Amino acid sequence: MSAGVLEEAIKKAAIAWISVADQPAYALWCMPVEASLAVVSGHGEQFAPGLAEAQRATVRLRGDHGGLIVVTEASVTRLIPGSDEWAEIAPQLAGKRLNASGSAEEVVARWAADDCAVVLLTPATETAAGVADLPAGSNAEPPRETPARVETRKPFRLHRVTKR
Repeated sequence: MSAGVLEEAIKKAAIAWISVADQPAYALWCMPVEASLAVVSGHGEQFAPGLAEAQRATVRLRGDHGGLIVVTEASVTRLIPGSDEWAEIAPQLAGKRLNASGSAEEVVARWAADDCAVVLLTPATETAAGVADLPAGSNAEPPRETPARVETRKPFRLHRVTKR
């Protein structure tokens, strides 16, 4: 796979499927930063178990057609509030945050106060697998169990409905 495909996929990424160790992948919104992806997770933000403490993660990116085109290992670097990288990247990321309550500065201050993790994922070009190396199957998995899924009752009917 060429490095150009990986760079182009990173530039166009708005969502990446990210997994840590052998955990399932989660679809996380992200922002391209040069050759890396910036992701925020934590209290009041997206759920990414283990990402803040991880050293490495697997990143899956989609192409223009919506299908998987790149799978790569990435090094995970957590940005420290108050550092130069934080001051540069966190306000940009907060500006991209949809439906944020407050201005970008308020969102960044909340991330720092709530100990949210802003991480940079830097892909390793040598581990990238492109379209030719990806499996032909769909890789779809059944939905995970969650308390959010609730069985719905059949609607109440006063009279019996007859079929015609």
